[in-house]
Amino acid sequence: MRTRFRAAAAILLSAVLSPAARLTPPAERAFTDYTAAIEARLARQHARPDTYVTTAWAAAPGNVHIEPVNGGTWQIRGGLLHHWRAAALVPGATAGDLLTLLRDYDHLASFYAPEMVSSRKLSGGDADATIAIRFRKQAIITVVLDTEFETRSALSGNAGYSFSRSTHVWQVDQPGSPRERRRPEGADDGYLWRLNSYWSFQKRPDGLLMECEAVSLSRDVPAGLGWLILPIVESLPRASLEFTMSATRKALAAGSQRRPHDAHAN
Repeated sequence: MRTRFRAAAAILLSAVLSPAARLTPPAERAFTDYTAAIEARLARQHARPDTYVTTAWAAAPGNVHIEPVNGGTWQIRGGLLHHWRAAALVPGATAGDLLTLLRDYDHLASFYAPEMVSSRKLSGGDADATIAIRFRKQAIITVVLDTEFETRSALSGNAGYSFSRSTHVWQVDQPGSPRERRRPEGADDGYLWRLNSYWSFQKRPDGLLMECEAVSLSRDVPAGLGWLILPIVESLPRASLEFTMSATRKALAAGSQRRPHDAHAN
């Protein structure tokens, strides 16, 4: 019964999302302005050791705490903005350990499968790089996305940060088949048009406290269909961030990350 329901829901969802949504300049500007304000706030936060990681959560080892920012999802002209924040404490891990993992650009998929299918560095060094990632997002239907990000990261003593800003997002049709193709950027089903991630982390006596803020942009919900589509569109950013934090904590706790280079170089 559940399988039949999911199949029917997938058919209905595909039907109501046609024709393709369009990424508009107002929606893209709203995302750019919003993330610029976040980056300005993080610059001030990282300027002081006592505010480098500002979470007030009592992060217990082994747990991931996640919460919405500004309600998690809200409407803008031409789309929806999503902002979620998560935190976790990893005993025994260091800021260098996490930076090593986040900079292992060619092997990120080994830590973040099955959501991340593949990853590779396109250009740059360790601190500033352009990377390509293929994602597979699973909800009622499966969506495959090819993405490119500009990354920046640094370590200072027992604290560090890593930012990734999306520059391209393509939805992929028939992935893995001879007929695989990318849809035109910004003219697709609109599950994800932009995604920025902001990591802040600091070694403390009880372990490494790490925060991640994920901000994304997706299509708006067609009029009258919010009851069907909005729960799916809203759940994807939260579930993705929760998975990312849990996978990161697990990799650090197990000491499984590779160390291909010196993560202590700024």
